[in-house]
Parts: sequence; structure tokens; C-alpha cells
Amino acid sequence: MYITPKGGGTWVTVRVNGLPPYQPATNGQPPIGPHGFHIHENGNCTVGDPTDPFQAAGEHWNPTEQPHGNHAGDLPVLFSNGGVARMRVFTNRFRPNQVVGRSILIHRHPDDYRSQPAGASGTRLACGVIRNYRICGGRIRPTAAACT
Repeated sequence: MYITPKGGGTWVTVRVNGLPPYQPATNGQPPIGPHGFHIHENGNCTVGDPTDPFQAAGEHWNPTEQPHGNHAGDLPVLFSNGGVARMRVFTNRFRPNQVVGRSILIHRHPDDYRSQPAGASGTRLACGVIRNYRICGGRIRPTAAACT
């Protein structure tokens, strides 16, 4: 995932592999996919309880205390094909420096953008901590590393 400043907002570019295949809702069970995709409060991706993983990441990042669907960390759902999801979205809800050190999570179910407080998107499937990097001669390096 890349988070890049642009004008008055931010480009979020993501490519994810290994997502579970889509399953429509059946027998009162929610669908698997498209997948809820959010920035969470804490930069902690400790698995913890494997039946309810990544709880250390906290709740959706919501610095302005908005109702769900309007959280700064609410991003569009990820649609996958063959386990791969690609998306590029522009947001004016945050700048890259505001989310460095927080986590980004993918959920099992789609976000409904209305259930409070977090959209009923189900189990957390994947978690990553957002870090600063730069591109040096076509290679990705931590910001502190010198380009040589």
C-alpha cells in the first residue's frame, strides 16, 4: 500500500494478494467480501486471540468523532478477483503524516457504512502498520535510510 500526498488530500493505492474467495450471503450469514478496509487507531498488529485477531489495533481512526461512515479512517471496500484486490482512491479526510504509525486493516465482510460504531465488517483478516518510506533509484527504503 502507498499513501501519497497530492494537493489538498491523499492518494491511497493498494494491491493485496491472498484474500478469501467471494461468497454471497446465505442462510442469514453475511457475505465474505467485498472486504471492509480501514485505518485503525493504533499501530499494533499483534494477532492476540486467533479467533478475534488484531484487537490491539483498536477502533477505526476517528479524530473528529464522526459517526461511522464518516470516520477519517473509513476507506472504500476492497473487491477481489482470484484473491487479488487493487484499488486507488483519493481522500481529503487525512494527509499521510497523520496516519504514519497507525494500522491498516482488511475485514472479512463488507462495511455497511452505517452500523455504529464500526460498520459490522466482521473478523479482521489482515493488519499492517503504516510507515514512512521513500523510493531511491527504484528501490523502497525506510525514510531514515540514505539514498545511495
